Amino acid sequence: MQMAVGLLTASLDSPELEAWAVDELAPQDAYGLDDLVAGLHVVSLVLLHELENETGEPSTSVLQRLAIMAERRRGTPGEPR
Repeated sequence: MQMAVGLLTASLDSPELEAWAVDELAPQDAYGLDDLVAGLHVVSLVLLHELENETGEPSTSVLQRLAIMAERRRGTPGEPR
């Protein structure tokens, strides 16, 4: 779980730190990757629960809005950014 949080927080800081964290923190064996994925899943569930508590909206609505915002930020396929 600590590795998952480390990777997530590194991505918030800078692309360089995120790249370093992926190289250094991501485990190379299957068991370590299992633990990392499980940690990411738990962190995601906790964040969704917190979002639901703070907004009073079901997590599905919050996720849908976040997905729409991410798509707008990224641009539609075929459009220049």
